[in-house]
Amino acid sequence: MPLFEFGESVPGLPYKTVDERVMRGSAGIMLVLAAIAMVNGFVLQNYIAVTTVSAFLMGNFLIGVGVNLRFAPTIIAAKWMVQGQTPIPIGAVQKRFAWFLGLALSTAIFSLSLLLLGDASWFQKVCGLCLGCIALLYLETVFGICVGCKLYPLAIWLKLIPEPKVRPNCMGDSCDVKPS
Repeated sequence: MPLFEFGESVPGLPYKTVDERVMRGSAGIMLVLAAIAMVNGFVLQNYIAVTTVSAFLMGNFLIGVGVNLRFAPTIIAAKWMVQGQTPIPIGAVQKRFAWFLGLALSTAIFSLSLLLLGDASWFQKVCGLCLGCIALLYLETVFGICVGCKLYPLAIWLKLIPEPKVRPNCMGDSCDVKPS
């Protein structure tokens, strides 16, 4: 298995896949961490928690998309939590796009939270981004709706990213699979 890849090959499928259960578990772990950071920032005015959690999430996404998904801390924890359950393979290419968006969002939150440490007037901007992040993680964890995966076809249509040879299935088979 290569060191630098996103997803795994499954016999009979012409594209790389990830396990939907693991991805939802990972999103759930990130949701809990984001909620803890939000409560610390909003209720306790402990802004260092926002910076710490956003740095962790940024690192988690960076490891996932830059090295290999299997080394991302939330994926490791989620795999342990869902061990023994039958994997549900879904397309990796859309999930990688979604993780790139997660990396961008967590980087923005981290960067602004550094400013927040010195100036509380940045709180509303950071809070808005955190709420958006929490909403996205909630949708994925609870309903299996990956907003980044839903934006993936739009990014192809806008020619921001190349169209894959085969468009893999989405969570819950919510998108069409094009034959190769």
